[in-house]
Amino acid sequence: MTVMETTGTRTDTCAAPPQNRRPDGEDRYTISEVVDFTGLTAHTLRWYERIGLMPHIDRSHTGQRRYTNRDLDWLDLVGKLRLTGMPVADMVRYAELVREGDHTYGERFELLKTTREDVLARIDELRGTLAVLDKKISIYADAGRAPVSERSR
Repeated sequence: MTVMETTGTRTDTCAAPPQNRRPDGEDRYTISEVVDFTGLTAHTLRWYERIGLMPHIDRSHTGQRRYTNRDLDWLDLVGKLRLTGMPVADMVRYAELVREGDHTYGERFELLKTTREDVLARIDELRGTLAVLDKKISIYADAGRAPVSERSR
C-alpha cells in the first residue's frame, strides 16, 4: 500500500511520470527497476521507507518490495521537494499529513507555501550570483579580444 492509498486521495505530483510504465493493476516494479527509473539507490529507497517517507510498500510472497505507479509518482514529488531544498523532516511531515487525509490541506498548503518562499529567495540570490559571473565572463571575454599591449591595463 502506498502513501496515497492509505487515504484514498489523489497523488500529489508535479512531474512527468517515468517512461515505460506498466498499466495500473499490472504495475509491480522491483527495487532494481525503481532504481533504474529514478536514479535513486536501493539504499535510499529503503531509507525513505524506514523514515516514513515511503511507507507501506507492498511485498511479494518472497518478501521483495513491489512498487506501483503511484509509488513512482510519489517518488517524483519527493525528488522535486528535495530539489527545493526542503529538509527531510519536512518531507516526512508532508507525507504524514497526506496519510492523515484531506483535513490536513491547510497545513500542507502552509508547508509548501513556505518552501516556495524559500525557493524564490534562493532564486533571487542565484540571480545576483549569475550577474557577478556574467560580469566576470564579460571582462575575460573582452580581455581575450584586446591587443596584447592593452591587456595589462
